[in-house]
Amino acid sequence: MRMLERAGLAVMHRMEPETAHDWAIWALERGLVPLPAKMRSPRLKTRLGRLELENPLGLAAGFDKNARALPALMQAGFGFVEVGATTPRPQPGNPRPRLFRLPEDRAVINRFGFNNEGEEAMEARLKGRPRGGVLGLNLGANKDSQDRIPDYVSVLQTCGRHVDFVTINVSSPNTEQLRDLQGKKALWALVSEVMQARAELPLDARPLVFLKIAPDLKAQSLADIAEVATVSSLDGVIATNTTIGREGLGSRHRGETGGLSGAPLFTRSTAVLAQLHELTGGKLPLIGVGGIASAEDAFAKITAGADALQIYSALVYEGLSLVPRILEGLDRKLKEAGLGSVAEARGQEAHLWARRFED
Repeated sequence: MRMLERAGLAVMHRMEPETAHDWAIWALERGLVPLPAKMRSPRLKTRLGRLELENPLGLAAGFDKNARALPALMQAGFGFVEVGATTPRPQPGNPRPRLFRLPEDRAVINRFGFNNEGEEAMEARLKGRPRGGVLGLNLGANKDSQDRIPDYVSVLQTCGRHVDFVTINVSSPNTEQLRDLQGKKALWALVSEVMQARAELPLDARPLVFLKIAPDLKAQSLADIAEVATVSSLDGVIATNTTIGREGLGSRHRGETGGLSGAPLFTRSTAVLAQLHELTGGKLPLIGVGGIASAEDAFAKITAGADALQIYSALVYEGLSLVPRILEGLDRKLKEAGLGSVAEARGQEAHLWARRFED
């Protein structure tokens, strides 16, 4: 499989990045992509709130924006899959080109701008979702909405009963003024409305609610988020989204606007994760995202405070075979450390990583 995958990646890397991505979704949707064997180990079984995961490694939102390839992705070895972001009304997003590979930096820059088919199309697909896996939906707001809080509520009301968790995305840098919703007052209002909307769903159809934050937050802003998350009874935080930072990049596309993801994000996102773990006393479930491309990266995120993980950008360079490679290596590292579970490793190095957090 690895040889076939490498050949496929080589062909796709000759295409314009977004075209290659569209082809990947098309092929997955039709069952044309060989899927890796699932990695199973009792050490990898993980709890995320009330959710039981076969393993801690999830697929981040943004890869399958419209839930077109769910059957394949939920059989690809991930512990959970997140689709979206979804907005109430369909929108085309920002003009192309809006996706750039930075191979020298093992990174990606995107400025998609929440391009998606809208909540009605998403609901239709989620109704027929495969059973047996853990599925999440990233909630977004339309670019031209004057008041964005009702947008998040609308997507939750329409689609929430069909998924296991939803994510309030206030951290994409590609929708103007969206990150303003991370301010304490605005965030409290948003979270309160979303939690109220969830409470109005049938008891057996209420998804967990996570919040996805940016890596570019200052210390006080992160402290405010920790307070809101704790007081509002959010079910967890995803740390982090893409960054607007560009320090140390060498690729020719380094000057493109948009959110940077991949290897350069690893240190900053992990420091934010650890700081949040410290601020919440380790009591709030956390999902670590940003720059994971190996078992070593995955283990570092867990010891920094993550209960579970998500990847995306590394798949651009490594393909789906990366999933079992990370999990096999993670299982081996847990065994070598004498640990029986991911939970036992969680947060062991959080205080060290938190020292790297700076305004």
